[in-house]
Amino acid sequence: MARAEAKTRKGTSGWFSWKTVRRRIIQLGVIFILLPPVLTVMYSVVPPVSTLMLARYVQLLWVDRQWVSLEDISPNLIKAVIASEDGGFCFNHGVDWGALKNQVEALRDGERPRGASTITMQTAKNLFLWSGRSYIRKGMEIPLALMLDAVLTKKRILEIYLNIAEWGEGIFGAEAAAHAWFGKPAKGLSQTQAARLATALPNPRGRNPANPSAGHRRLSSKNIARVRSAGPIFECVLGK
Repeated sequence: MARAEAKTRKGTSGWFSWKTVRRRIIQLGVIFILLPPVLTVMYSVVPPVSTLMLARYVQLLWVDRQWVSLEDISPNLIKAVIASEDGGFCFNHGVDWGALKNQVEALRDGERPRGASTITMQTAKNLFLWSGRSYIRKGMEIPLALMLDAVLTKKRILEIYLNIAEWGEGIFGAEAAAHAWFGKPAKGLSQTQAARLATALPNPRGRNPANPSAGHRRLSSKNIARVRSAGPIFECVLGK
């Protein structure tokens, strides 16, 4: 009996040994490192879902997302989103280093930094990370964004982003948003409607594209003006 108890204690001790814990941590670390590249290759052909969508599915909450190709999304929305979220999308490699430098300098000077996320960084966050403000998460976005830019085309990155972006409670993607707010497919969005959707992205649950506040209307007007004077910043996805 005593021998059996000693054997049991030995087995339990071995299971909870530091060696075992260390091995488990290493295994989890390898999975954590390898999973995003593997998923990214899959996402080059398979429509992905965001972590926020997954969280809602797990909680049995309503999700409205209808995947459509980039060709089935109005050029008005494509231009409005690029102009609003990342004017250098076609030229950067997933990260706007200049904007990040300005953010670091603002932090050093005690100022409140403004967002420096590119569309690719936001896509990385939506696919692999969590929501909320966190410098740890922001730091994780950078290598993930560089990886996305290296593996996927600009068109595919934008296509994924426009199909997983949140546009209201349980509303994900341009097609669902266009139907929810304007009763039409994403391909039929007007310039004004597209501008309202694009400028709702920073605060998708607080801004109503169908009935915008005065401030939201001003942002939309500025977005339209920016698109008209933007120059060749859309060529990588729309051509000349």
